[in-house]
Amino acid sequence: MADLDIADLHGALTDKALNSMNFLNEVAQHYPDAISLAAGRPAEEFYAIEDLHSYLDTFCDHLRDELGYDDAAVRRTVFQYGRTKGIVHRLVARNLLADEGITVDPEALVVTVGCQEAMVLALRALRKDSHDVLLAVAPSYVGITGAARLLDLPVLPVAGGNDGIDLEDLVAVVKAARADGLRPRACYVMPDFANPSGLSLDLETRQRLLDVAAEQDLLLLEDNPYGLFPAEGVDRVPTLKALDTERRVIYLGSFAKTALPGARVGYVVADQLVAHPDGTTSLLADELSKIKSMVTVNTSAIGQAMIGGKLLQHGCSLVAANTRERSTYAANLRALTEGLAARFPDGEVTWNVPSGGFFLVVTVPFPVNDALLAKSAQDYGVLWTPMSHFYDADAPVNALRLSCSSVTPAELEPALDRLAALIRDQL
Repeated sequence: MADLDIADLHGALTDKALNSMNFLNEVAQHYPDAISLAAGRPAEEFYAIEDLHSYLDTFCDHLRDELGYDDAAVRRTVFQYGRTKGIVHRLVARNLLADEGITVDPEALVVTVGCQEAMVLALRALRKDSHDVLLAVAPSYVGITGAARLLDLPVLPVAGGNDGIDLEDLVAVVKAARADGLRPRACYVMPDFANPSGLSLDLETRQRLLDVAAEQDLLLLEDNPYGLFPAEGVDRVPTLKALDTERRVIYLGSFAKTALPGARVGYVVADQLVAHPDGTTSLLADELSKIKSMVTVNTSAIGQAMIGGKLLQHGCSLVAANTRERSTYAANLRALTEGLAARFPDGEVTWNVPSGGFFLVVTVPFPVNDALLAKSAQDYGVLWTPMSHFYDADAPVNALRLSCSSVTPAELEPALDRLAALIRDQL
């Protein structure tokens, strides 16, 4: 038998970040009767099977009418292997201009298999040798931590603080790393309604972050899956990429929350110039496409066609396409915070009140771990996420993340009742 020992496989396979991703994705399947305040997936109530056929037809019409493809070329584009950097790059560029005010050459885009591949491509390119490290605002999305682990790229945490990022700590971490002979390549940040904290950077902090990145000669990896979902009455703030004048920002985008998660389409904007020994330059996107060609070859043409069709049907604006979703998430977030306030008026249990997005964090006076989650699911019938999954350290974390995106209004009240019962019993 050609059996193997885990000690002889890549060390990341025993890392808690990789275990966390599978655990968080699959925990609801183990407790189907529990109400989930854990999943960060979009609401499903607005999906319709017939839309898929409509999106595909719209995209094929676009190929014929706007790009001049004949029927054979349309079939080839949709059914065959395709361009490594993607076939909807022009539409994504139009979307970025319409929704984010970002002007980008379509050639600076790589369309990826979800945003997760975009992270892997960027980190793989930036990791030259063992001196390289990634900085990430803590608590961090487990996907970036896990991707870095697979690439043998150490992650140094940067404090989030009350503003979403502690800029003084960022500078201190950079300087300490360099003093130790390390090379900080980039800082990963989610400026809008971050997963898991729910925190956002205000405009002043974004400008200061860009200034610090320039002063410290640091790239920023901006991840923006939730930016289209501010709460009611909250104005959107420009992305770091929209404010970027020095090509400091590598922008990671996803259509999972704003279009169709099942399409598995994301992208990376990598407009940085790469110098070559012969004196020529290329776009970082071109270098990332070389890596992509050896990882996934290309992104599903069918998935891209679905996203392209949805973009075209809404004038390439996903702000317009998500008005119902934004309203739903805002109402759920308000119900969540008001429901917590009604159940915990004495201050012993606290929570933050994000200005939008899917998540908030509840702080309790006892450790929160997977064992408590299992007890919550089995005995109380409610799921949530231990915040310990989003920190590298093994120290106990007295906090849990709640999600408002995929729960229905009818489920929210009983879910909060069950959560309150669990917390009171723990107290």
